[in-house]
Amino acid sequence: MSAFVHRDGELCAERVPLSDIAARFGTPCYVYSRAALESAWREFDAAFSALPHLVCYAMKANSNLAVLDLFARLGSGFDIVSGGELERVLAAGGDPARIVFSGVGKSETEMAAALAAGILCFNVESASELTRLDAVAGRAGRVAPVSFRVNPDVDPQTHPYISTGLKESKFGIAFAEALPLYRRAAALPNIAVRGIDIHIGSQITELGPYREAAGKVLELVDRLSASGIPLAHIDLGGGLGIRYRDETPVPLAEYAAMIAGLFAGRREKLIFEPGRHLVGDAGVLLTRVEYLKPGEPKSFAIVDAAMNDLLRPALYDAWHPVEAVRPRTSAVHRWDIVGPICESGDFLARDRSLALAEGDLLAIGAAGAYAMAMSSNYNARPRACEVIVDDRTTHLVRRREHASELFSAEFKLP
Repeated sequence: MSAFVHRDGELCAERVPLSDIAARFGTPCYVYSRAALESAWREFDAAFSALPHLVCYAMKANSNLAVLDLFARLGSGFDIVSGGELERVLAAGGDPARIVFSGVGKSETEMAAALAAGILCFNVESASELTRLDAVAGRAGRVAPVSFRVNPDVDPQTHPYISTGLKESKFGIAFAEALPLYRRAAALPNIAVRGIDIHIGSQITELGPYREAAGKVLELVDRLSASGIPLAHIDLGGGLGIRYRDETPVPLAEYAAMIAGLFAGRREKLIFEPGRHLVGDAGVLLTRVEYLKPGEPKSFAIVDAAMNDLLRPALYDAWHPVEAVRPRTSAVHRWDIVGPICESGDFLARDRSLALAEGDLLAIGAAGAYAMAMSSNYNARPRACEVIVDDRTTHLVRRREHASELFSAEFKLP
């Protein structure tokens, strides 16, 4: 579904004009559609209804409490990568028994907090982490449920920064080292082996890498079972891409059919960790044109949002769609959409054909994932507000920061 459509000549979020949101809450402002969020989660969950499974939303994509609350109400689990994300899930009402804890650098404090909360599983990513987790669990008088994130050395054909399944990646355990490490884990007093985990990357738009990785995992699972280490679950990670520009994402139905063909009749429960796929298309970044600066060879539209609000273009050279909230019929020019930060890399879009005037509102699309979640206070800029639209109603789910808050935790020398 498309939650952002033109009505009476103006771009709306569901049934609310974006200009009304800008007038009420100011800009920059992230706007999400409740209908789009809930529809995406239900569609993903239903696609695997024939198999025992659990959807664990990868909350690093968008960790707003209201978004987490919506998914928790639907019965979602959560994939976390830090103690802070654990606290967010619990604050949002998420079930700790549906949390998987990923990440290569878990601290002892984070491990202890997750054990106390009673999470479903730790996705262990190194032999050293296994040793530390066993010790932390022993001191706490608990048994830590674990799966190993195994690196299948599969190229997901995506941006190098978000490719996580190659052997040169910092993530996961080398495939050849997995079997002896499982045997070691099975003998530890404070460890309970529960499953296996893979995650080969993000924004994947081909089915082949998934098929190759799943095949390797199944081979290892069967070898483990033959060695007396049966697994309760297989975590296939996430990474399904969305359309930003001209990508052709893997249709969910085709992915689900491939998984069903590989896993039908097996005893292991499947875990999925979708992130971008659930939230990416559900949000836009609303921003206002401050100045127009035509020139040669470049013309710039300087807006009030910046790379601190949306880092993906500067970090990945990522492409996001941009459209005017109220399209003009005047002459179209080619503009670089840039922010006020003192960096040449502060751009949100390049070489876009738009009819613009100062004061116009722009909507930067596909901004529900890895957008607000990656924002910062660079140049002492307060972070944007966030709202969720529910049909005709708009809810403020994060207020805009104030400049004074940015240094409230700092102290001058005596």
